[in-house]
Amino acid sequence: MSSNIDRLIINSPFEEPKSHWSYNREKRKFSKLEGRRPAGYLVASKDSQVYDDPGEFRELDLVNKIRNRVEIWRNNNYPGITGITKRLLEHWKNPNIRENKFFFCQLEAIETLIWWIEAPPNEKQGIIIPSDGGLFERLCCKMATGSGKTIVMGMLIAWQVLNKVTYQQDTRFSKNILIMSPGLTVKRRLEVLHPSSEKNIYAQFQIVPENLLDKLRQVKIILHNWHVLMPLEEPKKSVLKKGSESNEAFTKRILGEMAQSKNIIVINDEAHHAWRVNPNLEAKIDKDELEEATKWIEGLDRIHYTRNIMKCFDFSATPFVPSGKNVNEESLFGWIISDFSLNDAIESGLVKTPRIAVRDDSGKFDRQYRSRFYHIYRDDDVKPDLNRNAKPEEPLPDLVKNAYVLLGQDWLATKQEWEKSNSPIPPVMITVCNRTETAARVFESFKQNAFNLEVLGEADKILHIDSKVLKQAESKESANPRESTDSEESEKLSTKDYGEMLRETVDTVGKIGKPGQHIQNIIAVQMLSEGWDATNVTHIMGLRAFTSQLLCEQVVGRGLRRTSYDINQEGFFEPEYVNIFGVPFTFLPHEGGEGSPPAPTLAQTRIEPDPEKIQYEISWPNIDRIERIFPQKITLDIDQAKPLQLKSNDYSLTVDMTGVISGKPVIETMSELDLIKLNAKIRIQWIIFHAAKQILPEIKQDWKGNEEELMMQIVKIVEDFISSNKISVLNVDESEEIKRKLIIAFNLTKIVKHIVGEIKISNTQERRLVLNKEKPLKSTTDMQPWYTRKPNDPTQKSHINFTVHDSRWEASATQELERNSQVEAWAKNDHLGFKILYIYNGILHEYWPDYLIRLKNGVTLILEIKGEDSEQNRAKRDALKEWVEAINEDGKYGAWAWDVAFDPSDVNPILKKQNETIPTINYVTKCPACGKTAESIQDIDKLFGFRNMNGFIKSQSWCRDCRKSK
Repeated sequence: MSSNIDRLIINSPFEEPKSHWSYNREKRKFSKLEGRRPAGYLVASKDSQVYDDPGEFRELDLVNKIRNRVEIWRNNNYPGITGITKRLLEHWKNPNIRENKFFFCQLEAIETLIWWIEAPPNEKQGIIIPSDGGLFERLCCKMATGSGKTIVMGMLIAWQVLNKVTYQQDTRFSKNILIMSPGLTVKRRLEVLHPSSEKNIYAQFQIVPENLLDKLRQVKIILHNWHVLMPLEEPKKSVLKKGSESNEAFTKRILGEMAQSKNIIVINDEAHHAWRVNPNLEAKIDKDELEEATKWIEGLDRIHYTRNIMKCFDFSATPFVPSGKNVNEESLFGWIISDFSLNDAIESGLVKTPRIAVRDDSGKFDRQYRSRFYHIYRDDDVKPDLNRNAKPEEPLPDLVKNAYVLLGQDWLATKQEWEKSNSPIPPVMITVCNRTETAARVFESFKQNAFNLEVLGEADKILHIDSKVLKQAESKESANPRESTDSEESEKLSTKDYGEMLRETVDTVGKIGKPGQHIQNIIAVQMLSEGWDATNVTHIMGLRAFTSQLLCEQVVGRGLRRTSYDINQEGFFEPEYVNIFGVPFTFLPHEGGEGSPPAPTLAQTRIEPDPEKIQYEISWPNIDRIERIFPQKITLDIDQAKPLQLKSNDYSLTVDMTGVISGKPVIETMSELDLIKLNAKIRIQWIIFHAAKQILPEIKQDWKGNEEELMMQIVKIVEDFISSNKISVLNVDESEEIKRKLIIAFNLTKIVKHIVGEIKISNTQERRLVLNKEKPLKSTTDMQPWYTRKPNDPTQKSHINFTVHDSRWEASATQELERNSQVEAWAKNDHLGFKILYIYNGILHEYWPDYLIRLKNGVTLILEIKGEDSEQNRAKRDALKEWVEAINEDGKYGAWAWDVAFDPSDVNPILKKQNETIPTINYVTKCPACGKTAESIQDIDKLFGFRNMNGFIKSQSWCRDCRKSK
């Protein structure tokens, strides 16, 4: 198993997939499994509330049953089919007459449709295809964007028409074809389905044998944008009311010359727009989507009533009814009979490989501890800003600017590579925005070169899409053909001209000799039109909410079409990539050596030591306490003691008070509470006594004499320190004695900690480790398995299989430890049981440092991650410092060091510094063979060398010379 995939393409595009990548949600690792992936889809995990939930796989039982039946039928040489169908299948599969082989997914889709129509009844026994609730049968082929649906439509037309022309009485076939599309972009692309088209798909891809082309030309094809199905509107100024359009009139208007025919075949492209309304889902569906679906399907019903729709063939990459946030069983088209998913298409190399942002070196993360570039719009600093009614000239949020600089520089490098290969078209970056104001700001930023990417802002190569105008251009067939006023007509013409120009440019991006040839930067709202078949998209920026996996797939699908279909020596397509920022594409696997898909929200992850990574074990002495040996007389050399600085402005000495009536302050009754006046008689002896009282418990545990005697010594030390010049109070004049006393009193805890530290430094004669009797030594191996739902990532250089993220800073530190070459092994101190005892405010506390790190130089570093400092944190560090010094003085447990990172950027310099600094340890190593000794870690390294013994880095027993001779 592997948590990362270095290459996703593992199947030939011309053969049935032989293997697939499978994701284990609990272990969060990918493994390559033999056999084809079952047909299915993903739904959000139960009760999931997060946008990047990995989902749960649900098999499409009907598709998997049909898939098995079709395979058996294929292997038995297609029993039951007509002579024409047999000839077509042989022609489609004959490599000797075919310059461009058909993809496996294309052949499987058409074979499945043929099977359902022509196979003998016994082949289909027990198979029931659900209805959509209407009176005509619908059959859906689910095919990923870029997998060649248009060619399958051409195969379908050829199969139906040639059979009907040859066997005119066979009611299973028809030569009357109505093709419906969701917009003019798709409609234009489907023009190649007319045999009379100069670039018709039948000749271009050799779909029909040459001697059958004349028969194919007997087809009657009507190709429409769905908008023509809208009922006609009465002109606004018409006096005569003609009433609503009858079904017959409607059919004649839609079918035109084909209106004389009966028994129609319907092909719906992007068929996820055509569905019957489920009352349970209606409230969750966008108004425009609801209107489109309703009018599309109602229009087909009216044609069926008058001319009979024999079969309706649906094609879609995402055949789901919109259902709010989540995909579910209710929203899935029940009449899907074949499926080649986007995962299958990626693994077969039919589309570009998506690469998403999962990690970066900023040290800042989203709420799931991912790179903030993963879903930029969701960032706390971005979402509120992008939802403002901002002006175009207003700067974008810093994170968005940072993202454009990174993605733009990568685009620039790609452009330079393309230019070296003399590409006539540039790579394209597309941005999908949440609203028109955001798109305007992005456009203006590029124009003003705000990202230091002047080439991406060139006026003739950047395209800011007006979504409203483009939408009108996409639906121009819905314009009412009845009369309109001159002013209305002139307005329509200007809008139409601009819309046509915009659509022509968008539709021809990446097309040599066309208006869109040199476009390299596209900025749009929501998403680009379906059917957009540009192949040169290399970078995608998402600046909008992505509330469903379908939306992610639809947006990213705009950039997945390949530029090259050359086969390599393995028989696979070479990978092409699209780099993506801001689109949380979690449901799909993605390439990338840094990072892995996030932990499932509800599935628990088992955290435990990995026995296969025992080389990363780290051990430590399990210390109950550090015993000090103090002399009988405790002293402090005031001159050698460190000074202490106190701030006067940290505390309020005066407060203004006022009366309140009806909840309102009465300024006129203002009075003053002045602590200087109230505490004029404060005595310095009071301060000394209370300070000594707090110091006593921290010293007496290592004191062997009389407690009263010790107290007297401490009082003397405190009195000398306070009366000395070692305490300075900032911004307080020497004449302000009362104010100075108050500041000292307020800082009593700080003074106590300072004096305790100085006493220990001056008086400790010896430190001894008191180890736990039951478990004197502990290591990462001792950690008991535990489960978590918190975000976590697999580790490479840690004995523990996963590291759990409790903060964004920790996530940043973890990434640095994994990639830093100076780190040999590390472990997060989470359930490890590594603790240090310390006293704060007279109470014994337990302190759990954040990380144990074994460096390349053999030193074990204890690293703490801290945002804001505090008195208690400083007390912890004092204890940590002493713990490390005591270990090094003992010498039997290797060399140790400690440090604190107050910012994520501190971690790398700390590791570098600690790897170059080797602490002194009091440990003498003596060779039993020759008697050679070493007393410092440097000498031990030079003369003996080190080894890992149960997680401790210790000296070799024999010196290097004796080991060689031995």
